[in-house]
This record gives sequence, structure tokens and C-alpha cells, in this order.
Amino acid sequence: MQVKTPTATPPSTSPKHRAVLGQLSDMDLRLLQVFKAVVECGGMSAAELELNIGTSTVSRHMKDLETRLGLTLCRRGRAGFALTAEGQRVYDETLHLLSAVEAFRSSIDDIHRRMGGRLEVAVFDKTASNPAAHIGDAIALFAQQAPEVSLQMHVASIPAIERGLIDGSFHVGIIPAHRTSQSLVYADLFAETMQLYCGARHPLFGTEHAGLTWDALRAYQFAGLGYHSPNMELSHSARLPRKATGFDQESIATLILSGRYLGFLPDHYAEGFERQGLMQAVLPAQFHYRCQFVSVLRKSPQPPRAAQAFAQCLLQAHG
Repeated sequence: MQVKTPTATPPSTSPKHRAVLGQLSDMDLRLLQVFKAVVECGGMSAAELELNIGTSTVSRHMKDLETRLGLTLCRRGRAGFALTAEGQRVYDETLHLLSAVEAFRSSIDDIHRRMGGRLEVAVFDKTASNPAAHIGDAIALFAQQAPEVSLQMHVASIPAIERGLIDGSFHVGIIPAHRTSQSLVYADLFAETMQLYCGARHPLFGTEHAGLTWDALRAYQFAGLGYHSPNMELSHSARLPRKATGFDQESIATLILSGRYLGFLPDHYAEGFERQGLMQAVLPAQFHYRCQFVSVLRKSPQPPRAAQAFAQCLLQAHG
């Protein structure tokens, strides 16, 4: 009787069991940039305009990336576009990688004493209507000094801007001053006045406010920002009952317009609602506070030259 020696089972070569990525190439970075655009635009069709390539090309790039990684990154169908759990992790890592690549390019530009690449600037919302804010003037100054730099403007919440500066996603931030971080560097720019408002359907609208006190305000529901900010600090110190939460000025304005809540808004932003008779300041001589805006840079590693130049333009424009 002849006994056959069992042969070893070859290892699986399916994508789940083998390293498929290997060395990163320029093409891999390009595929990751396409993936980032698809995620942030909410789908391949929307990303077509952002990337200036056809939807079929976007789809092919996505399939190529999934093959390279051995992962399914997203679901697409009648229910719409959605990231898988693996896709979310790859997206998060993509942000870190592309940020590091851009930081490397900026460092090389620094070595050559030139300013190029992209500059990511993040601003807290509703600053454009503030007559004390001269961010547009700063941009004009910077464009003259660094015409080769591609300026990318973002609007985000205070904590999102701070996180982005620390992890390198943003280079310069413009936010209301509140608590400070040892990882960041601040410089005063401009201020704005925050006033308390009620909507046209609120019980206080059109009534006499002269006898109102901070204690009396606690009888009404308050809408405030849901993260650490001058808004949150004041509402806590005044013990205002926050019954609704917003995460930007637009959401606070919407809550006030419902007639259910009182809330603080920048006077320059609320002015348009007041002219239309949709909103009213409540005893502005008493219920207000000043909010100082600052420019913010990361302390270490040192920001690229373009970021430092833009920060100087901000100071010059507000000097």
C-alpha cells in the first residue's frame, strides 16, 4: 500500500489575508485624495465637480483604492453613499497622511525660502459681517506676498479649529478667545458685541424690558452653544437654563426665531433679522458681553512660513 504524504495547504491569497499595499506611491496618494473628496462631498457624483474628472473616473479610482487596500471603503446604492467602518478608519488615517505630506512640502519650501503649497485657514462663523473684522484685507495682503500659495478657507466650531491646529489639519485659526492651550499661540485681532435676543413669537418680544434682571431671565428657556466658549461661560455664570443647544451661530439664530428660546448673537449678524421684525434685542444695555477674537497658530512643530506670514497679515490688517 502506497501512503501519500499530505501536502501543505498554501496560504490564502485573498485580500483579507495578505498585505496588499506595500510601498506608497504617488498614485496611492492621488487615490487617497480622490477618496477624501468623495467622502467630504458625500458621493462620487458630487465629487466630480470638486475633482474636475468624470464620475466614471472617480468610480474607477475608488475601486482601484479598495483593491490596493483589500477593503470595502463605502456602500453606494439607492440608499445613498455611506462609509463602512473600515472606510471611516481609512478616511481618518488619510487626513493624517495628507496633512503630513503637505507639512513636508511646506518644510521643503521653507528650506528654499519660498512660500508655496496650500494654506488651511479656519474661521469661526459669522465674522464676515463684523465691521471690526478685516480678514478680507489680510487675505489681500497675503495674496500679494505669496501668490503661489493656494488658500483654503474653512468655517468650523471653536473646538474643531483648535483640534485641527494641533493635528495639522489647519494652519491658522481665527476664533473667540476663551481658555488657552499650551500647544497654541494667540494674538488679539478684533472684538464683537454679543447681545441677548428673542424671536417675534417670544413673550418678551415688543414688551417693556426695563425691569428685567438676570434673575428674571431664568424664567425663560435659553439656547446656547454646546461647547466651551464665551457663550457657555456666560450662560453658566448667569445660571441661564439651557433648554436647547446649537453648535454654530446659525443654529442659535434658528432656535431664537422659533420664539421658544432666548439666545446671544453677534449684534452685526442679528441686525438683518431685527430690520425684518423677526428678532429683538432684550435690554441691550444690560444683557450683553464683549467677545475678543484672536488668531491662533500651533506652537510646535513650527508652523510653515506661509502660516506665519498670514498671521502677520492678520495683525497688520487689524493694527
